[in-house]
Amino acid sequence: MIDAENILRNFYDPDSSLYTILLTHSRMVADKALATAKKIPELCPDLRFIEEAALLHDIGIIRTRTPKLGCHGHHPYVHHGFLGRDMLESMGLHRHGLVAERHTGTGFTREEILERDLGLPARDMVPVSLEEEIVCYADKFFSKNHGELTREKTMDEVLSYLSKFGDKQVQTFTSWARRFGDLPCSTSS
Repeated sequence: MIDAENILRNFYDPDSSLYTILLTHSRMVADKALATAKKIPELCPDLRFIEEAALLHDIGIIRTRTPKLGCHGHHPYVHHGFLGRDMLESMGLHRHGLVAERHTGTGFTREEILERDLGLPARDMVPVSLEEEIVCYADKFFSKNHGELTREKTMDEVLSYLSKFGDKQVQTFTSWARRFGDLPCSTSS
């Protein structure tokens, strides 16, 4: 088992407000992800890995230019996933790095990256494994905004937010919500 907090302290000042924001957000995501995973034991999710990956999924924000969080890097926020992957892979945490890279929105395909000119490496960055999907799903329920760190968004709030980024994001998230038992399965008539 890895010590996720120790890994974060390699990159973040533990006395900074940014570290507090990141750790609080990541803990909320980890708790939601574990609760989600425990609802689907028949799929045998790797609980230890889910917790570790959830705690590390946003490690790359420090390299972004997001002053409201205290991040003074050089990259746009949308890049934090692949930056986090690089950081985690430099520590030999390849699988954790994939979660970091693939958790933004409900993931981006290579085509979306090029069409939307996101400045990301031109490769698919969509959750593939069950564990990646669970962390990505849980992340959508929590904000890093001051004053909202521990408030879980409602399903309607998440869906409304994702709708700004297109139907594909909503459809992917909705399919996860059904799979994880948070929305009823649609019925065909």
